[in-house]
Amino acid sequence: MLRWTITFIIIAIVAGILGFGGVAGTAAGIAKVLFFIFIVLFILSLIRSGVKR
Repeated sequence: MLRWTITFIIIAIVAGILGFGGVAGTAAGIAKVLFFIFIVLFILSLIRSGVKR
């Protein structure tokens, strides 16, 4: 999941440099969503691993 987030961030940066506004905005939006999903899953995995001990 984190790998996809980094991929979309890189696509957004490259598209922004080259002037493709729509593509950059879309890729940045996808990267934001994936980043927050990754953070939530990471926190949930920390909580679940703490409960088992």
